[in-house]
Amino acid sequence: MSGHIREGLAKVARGALDYALPPRCPGCGIVVTADHAFCHACWADMRFLSEPCCVTCGLPFEFEEAENAQCGGCLAEAPPWTSARAALAYGPVSSHVAMRLKYGRRIGLARLMARHMAPRIAAALLAEKEKALVIPVPLHRWRIWSRGFNQAAVIGDALARLTGLTHDPLILKRTRATRPLRDLGTAERAREVRRAFALDPARRGILKGKKVLLIDDIHTSGATARACTRTLMEGGAEAVHLLCWARVLQAGD
Repeated sequence: MSGHIREGLAKVARGALDYALPPRCPGCGIVVTADHAFCHACWADMRFLSEPCCVTCGLPFEFEEAENAQCGGCLAEAPPWTSARAALAYGPVSSHVAMRLKYGRRIGLARLMARHMAPRIAAALLAEKEKALVIPVPLHRWRIWSRGFNQAAVIGDALARLTGLTHDPLILKRTRATRPLRDLGTAERAREVRRAFALDPARRGILKGKKVLLIDDIHTSGATARACTRTLMEGGAEAVHLLCWARVLQAGD
């Protein structure tokens, strides 16, 4: 069979598949014009996070601030990471996409999330790719067995493929199962994740002097990210930059 015939048959097959299974909006499911494209209503409902923001935690500022300005929270108690950023504010659409990946096993959504997260990667990481390391926030092995995968690792893999950064999903481990943090207070969250993470002894040498891009899907209180960051810094990382799909903002933020 000639190449032209094969190409023609492939186009026919793609057309038939598109007709039978048209692309749908990741946010609401209505038919759209292209794969992983949001409809106008969902796009309008999404709040993308960018400058101006706190240089340390990424909290958006209402007005332009001085260069390297920090929010009141970071000035009062500096977080352990060098920077934290998120692509979107947590809301109906961003949360639905995250839930479809996590619980609906729609793995392909990780590529969509990675494309929107990539522009928020710290310039310092892209400038020294040989020193950069993408590390996902780990799940406990019981959670992986029940779910089948770690959503942060799937996003991290997509980001690594998109940017050329090195992805290591095995170096950081969750050594004990923790309770869901959503119903706990700030102090309780910190206690729950304390000493819940460790480095793989066989791989910890890889971390020495590296600038880490720590990946998670949702940034809520930051308790888990703080515990992970401290473990990575104690293990020899030069810096940790947190990057998430969506960040929960308090009313008025």
